[in-house]
Amino acid sequence: MEKTLFMRADEVAKVLEVSQAYAYKLIKKLNEEQEAQGYLTMHGRLNREYFYEKIYKKS
Repeated sequence: MEKTLFMRADEVAKVLEVSQAYAYKLIKKLNEEQEAQGYLTMHGRLNREYFYEKIYKKS
């Protein structure tokens, strides 16, 4: 897969090994977090860097 700035639900589902429906729910939740921080988001797409930061962030 090409490394673009945004991920779609099918790619999120593949990375996390979840259904595409769950990936859409996750995208919505993470986009809401970004909007609360003042970022613009795109419906059905998720910033790749933010995704990996939230999913694989080391404690």
